[in-house]
Amino acid sequence: MKADALRGHLDALLLAVLDGEPRHGYAIIEALQERSGGSLTLPTGTVYPALRRLERAGYVESAWSTVGGRERRTYRLTSAGRKVLAEERSAWQEFTATIGAVLLPPPATATS
Repeated sequence: MKADALRGHLDALLLAVLDGEPRHGYAIIEALQERSGGSLTLPTGTVYPALRRLERAGYVESAWSTVGGRERRTYRLTSAGRKVLAEERSAWQEFTATIGAVLLPPPATATS
Protein backbone atom coordinates (compact mmCIF):
# COMPACT_ATOMS: atom_id res chain seq x y z
CA MET A 1 0.00 0.00 0.00
CA LYS A 2 1.30 3.45 -0.87
CA ALA A 3 2.40 5.58 2.08
CA ASP A 4 0.48 8.53 0.61
CA ALA A 5 -2.74 6.53 0.97
CA LEU A 6 -2.28 6.53 4.74
CA ARG A 7 -1.84 10.27 5.01
CA GLY A 8 -4.43 11.58 7.45
CA HIS A 9 -5.40 8.11 8.66
CA LEU A 10 -2.38 7.00 10.70
CA ASP A 11 -3.70 8.30 14.02
CA ALA A 12 -7.04 6.53 13.55
CA LEU A 13 -5.26 3.29 12.63
CA LEU A 14 -3.10 3.46 15.74
CA LEU A 15 -6.07 4.24 17.98
CA ALA A 16 -8.01 1.35 16.43
CA VAL A 17 -5.34 -1.25 17.19
CA LEU A 18 -5.20 0.01 20.77
CA ASP A 19 -8.96 -0.37 21.14
CA GLY A 20 -9.56 -3.26 23.51
CA GLU A 21 -6.09 -3.85 24.89
CA PRO A 22 -2.85 -2.03 25.65
CA ARG A 23 0.10 -2.84 23.41
CA HIS A 24 3.78 -1.98 23.21
CA GLY A 25 5.12 -0.28 20.09
CA TYR A 26 6.25 -3.35 18.19
CA ALA A 27 2.99 -5.16 19.03
CA ILE A 28 1.13 -2.18 17.52
CA ILE A 29 3.13 -2.55 14.31
CA GLU A 30 2.43 -6.30 14.28
CA ALA A 31 -1.31 -5.71 14.87
CA LEU A 32 -1.44 -3.29 11.94
CA GLN A 33 0.24 -5.88 9.71
CA GLU A 34 -2.03 -8.68 10.90
CA ARG A 35 -5.30 -6.74 10.69
CA SER A 36 -4.41 -5.45 7.21
CA GLY A 37 -3.52 -8.88 5.88
CA GLY A 38 0.10 -7.77 5.57
CA SER A 39 -0.65 -4.65 3.51
CA LEU A 40 0.43 -2.22 6.23
CA THR A 41 4.10 -2.42 7.11
CA LEU A 42 4.99 0.76 8.92
CA PRO A 43 8.50 1.57 10.08
CA THR A 44 9.16 2.36 13.73
CA GLY A 45 10.26 5.83 12.61
CA THR A 46 6.66 6.48 11.58
CA VAL A 47 4.83 4.75 14.42
CA TYR A 48 6.71 5.97 17.49
CA PRO A 49 6.53 9.70 16.69
CA ALA A 50 2.80 9.30 16.00
CA LEU A 51 2.32 7.54 19.35
CA ARG A 52 4.15 10.36 21.13
CA ARG A 53 1.93 12.89 19.32
CA LEU A 54 -1.20 10.98 20.37
CA GLU A 55 0.09 10.87 23.94
CA ARG A 56 0.70 14.64 23.98
CA ALA A 57 -2.84 15.13 22.68
CA GLY A 58 -4.19 13.02 25.56
CA TYR A 59 -5.55 10.22 23.36
CA VAL A 60 -3.19 7.53 24.65
CA GLU A 61 -1.28 6.96 27.86
CA SER A 62 1.91 5.01 28.21
CA ALA A 63 3.68 3.23 31.02
CA TRP A 64 6.72 1.01 31.29
CA SER A 65 5.96 -2.67 31.68
CA THR A 66 7.78 -5.96 31.38
CA VAL A 67 6.77 -7.88 28.26
CA GLY A 68 8.52 -11.14 27.48
CA GLY A 69 11.22 -10.33 30.04
CA ARG A 70 11.96 -6.95 28.46
CA GLU A 71 11.04 -3.47 29.60
CA ARG A 72 8.76 -1.88 27.02
CA ARG A 73 6.60 1.20 26.86
CA THR A 74 2.99 0.04 26.66
CA TYR A 75 0.29 2.29 25.22
CA ARG A 76 -3.43 2.32 25.98
CA LEU A 77 -6.39 4.44 24.92
CA THR A 78 -7.71 7.13 27.20
CA SER A 79 -11.39 8.08 27.34
CA ALA A 80 -10.56 11.03 25.06
CA GLY A 81 -8.88 8.58 22.67
CA ARG A 82 -11.97 6.37 22.62
CA LYS A 83 -14.11 9.40 21.79
CA VAL A 84 -11.79 10.45 18.95
CA LEU A 85 -11.70 6.88 17.64
CA ALA A 86 -15.51 6.76 17.55
CA GLU A 87 -15.54 10.06 15.63
CA GLU A 88 -12.87 8.78 13.22
CA ARG A 89 -14.82 5.58 12.59
CA SER A 90 -17.98 7.53 11.87
CA ALA A 91 -16.14 9.92 9.55
CA TRP A 92 -14.51 6.95 7.77
CA GLN A 93 -17.87 5.28 7.18
CA GLU A 94 -19.26 8.51 5.73
CA PHE A 95 -16.16 9.00 3.57
CA THR A 96 -16.18 5.47 2.17
CA ALA A 97 -19.92 5.61 1.46
CA THR A 98 -19.53 8.88 -0.41
CA ILE A 99 -16.48 7.84 -2.42
CA GLY A 100 -18.00 4.41 -3.08
CA ALA A 101 -21.13 6.03 -4.46
CA VAL A 102 -18.97 7.73 -7.08
CA LEU A 103 -16.30 5.11 -7.83
CA LEU A 104 -18.34 1.93 -7.76
CA PRO A 105 -20.49 1.08 -10.76
CA PRO A 106 -24.17 1.78 -10.26
CA PRO A 107 -26.36 -1.23 -9.53
CA ALA A 108 -27.64 -2.97 -12.63
CA THR A 109 -31.23 -2.17 -13.46
CA ALA A 110 -33.61 -4.90 -14.44
CA THR A 111 -34.83 -4.70 -17.99
CA SER A 112 -37.96 -6.43 -19.19
